Amino acid sequence: MTTGTGAILIIAAVVVATVGTVAIGAYGGRGARSTSDFLVASRSIGARWNAAAIAGEYLSAASFLGVAGLVAKYGADALWYPIGFTAGYLSLLLFVAAPLRRSGAYTVPDFAEFRLGSLQARRIATVVVVLVCVLYLVPQLQGAGLTLNILLGLPGWVGVVVVGAALIVNVVSGGMRSVTFAQGVQYWLKLTAIAVPALVAILHFAHQPADLGDPLPARVSTATAVAVPTEVSVTVSDPSGVRASGTVDGRAVTDEPLTAGTFVIGEDSTILLDSGAATPVVSGAPQTGAQWSRSGGGLGGGHPLYQVISLIIATFLGALGLPHVLVRFYTNRTGAAARRTALTVIVLLSGFYLFPTVLGVLARVYVPQVLATGTADAAVLMIPSAILGGLAGELLVALVAAGAIAAFLATSSGLLISIAGVVSTDLLRPGVRSFRICALAGGLIPMGFALAAGALELSRSVGLVFAVSAATLCPLLVLGIWWRGLTAVGAIAGLLVGAVVSGAAVLAGALWVSGDGWAAAIITFPAAVTVPLTFLTMIAVSVATRRTLRPDVATLFARMHVPERLGLGLERTPAGD
Repeated sequence: MTTGTGAILIIAAVVVATVGTVAIGAYGGRGARSTSDFLVASRSIGARWNAAAIAGEYLSAASFLGVAGLVAKYGADALWYPIGFTAGYLSLLLFVAAPLRRSGAYTVPDFAEFRLGSLQARRIATVVVVLVCVLYLVPQLQGAGLTLNILLGLPGWVGVVVVGAALIVNVVSGGMRSVTFAQGVQYWLKLTAIAVPALVAILHFAHQPADLGDPLPARVSTATAVAVPTEVSVTVSDPSGVRASGTVDGRAVTDEPLTAGTFVIGEDSTILLDSGAATPVVSGAPQTGAQWSRSGGGLGGGHPLYQVISLIIATFLGALGLPHVLVRFYTNRTGAAARRTALTVIVLLSGFYLFPTVLGVLARVYVPQVLATGTADAAVLMIPSAILGGLAGELLVALVAAGAIAAFLATSSGLLISIAGVVSTDLLRPGVRSFRICALAGGLIPMGFALAAGALELSRSVGLVFAVSAATLCPLLVLGIWWRGLTAVGAIAGLLVGAVVSGAAVLAGALWVSGDGWAAAIITFPAAVTVPLTFLTMIAVSVATRRTLRPDVATLFARMHVPERLGLGLERTPAGD
């Protein structure tokens, strides 16, 4: 927790990032009047600015904080998170962006009705979109609570409420037109806030290098008290100078030395480390630098190869179905512009992800104590003050805080627009008033879940959302765009199977499943099972019901795949304009 001048600077940075987002959004949305303005900014956004806005909303709490934490904890295998988050856009560029834009749809459910001619398919797609968006919103709000808790010692609910209120105001004021301008600015703020501390850390490391592949555990350089916010199992390799206060294996202890072995540290306990002591590491994670630097260890638990394969499937295909990403391609003027936007996004994301990866590597040198807690997401927030003292360090921490708040607001705004867009057009009388009502309700409900949910690693929780998206909306879009044989019945069956199975995996993993067996591995990383299952369900049921195939499917495919200059594309005006 930061006090004094540092706390004042952090508060100022958070206020500026929050108020600035609302102010920029109000400026950008000052002309928003129609339903088209609120849903897709009247399709008037240029490819470059749209790309910056997409990158701004896509780089969420998982990207800004979570990637570095997972790299610090799990090493080489965790690199599949940033690789997958970026490569997902390559799949989107190749298979979805331009045909989706040419369909003339405004939302994913709108596309489902356009392609399948089924109101029931549209309604089920609406439910799935809301499910994905709510699951994605919760870790964003939790990340805001974590940030203010780590930096200022404030209760977690403060960050949830501050960010939740700001994003509701931003979306309600001007919809897509409002948040587009804010998200474009937020990308560059986030890039600056992550790049500057990473570059400073690199320079510091160059002057005082350390062996990251050391066969010994990571060690703290000064006496450190590690707060344990939630119950965690840790392994102590070298017990010299390691003590605990609070609850250990169900026993109340005070300043008790720990021996070599594995212990369950209770909630709100403290691990005390003398200067030079080896940091206890969460059980299942690499215990030494040598283990950390090698691939093949997985991400905690059993069956590491399955974990990695499932993670690759989830991240490579999950981006294809993320509603807040897809809605951005509806704002492009043409399919060609949509492709240019997707290509530019890949460049912007590739540049960004270099820096959290670097910070994750160097976290083992400068803040190894994060390896002893259930979440290492705090690493990015703690590194600046660990490498720089005085005012310079405090300014760096304030910059990181501003970037983190921008990350939460940008992604949350896009998600809330997706929720408000599909609910207002499908369940209420379409129009601006309905959009605003749905935005208010769609912001308050995830806030409630975020306040009630326990703490999870941000990239892990977002990775599960990608798995849900990959097992539901991704097959709908890929098959709907590229396979003429997809029927409404097949799409509905696949959406239901994917949503139920992947949703059950998320729920089971959050509530009770743990261990090293196959059940725990599949539930924690479900995509390798759920994605093929959904594709097979859609294909098998569509083949069985091929007599119900739309007779005009050839015309629909021409509209999606023929270039706009030939005049076969479709432009539609949303109801309520």
